[in-house]
Amino acid sequence: MSLDPTNIMFLFFVFMLSVFLGLELIAKVPSTLHTPLMSGSNAISGITIVGAILAAGATPGSWFCSLLGTLAVAAAMINVVGGYLVTDRMLKMFKSREQGKGKKT
Repeated sequence: MSLDPTNIMFLFFVFMLSVFLGLELIAKVPSTLHTPLMSGSNAISGITIVGAILAAGATPGSWFCSLLGTLAVAAAMINVVGGYLVTDRMLKMFKSREQGKGKKT
C-alpha cells in the first residue's frame, strides 16, 4: 500500500474510529468486569504481537516501519505481561487461607 494522501486519510480514519469504538465499549463495562475481560483479551494481544513482528520486518529498507513495528511489539508485550500479572493477582485473591499457607496434616 502506497502512502499517498488518500491512503493516509483512510488509515487515520480507521484508527480514530477504532479509538472511539474502544472507548465506548470500555465505558459500558462495569468496573467489576474489567479484570476478567483484560485476562481474556491476552489471546488477542498475542495476535497483535505476531502482527507487530510482521510489521517490523515487512519492509527491510525502511527504518521508520521497523521502528514502529518494534514499538508495537514492545507495547503488545507490556500489555500481555501486565494482563497475566493482574490475572495471577486476581486468582490469588480467591484462594482460601489454608491453600495459601499449605496443607498441614
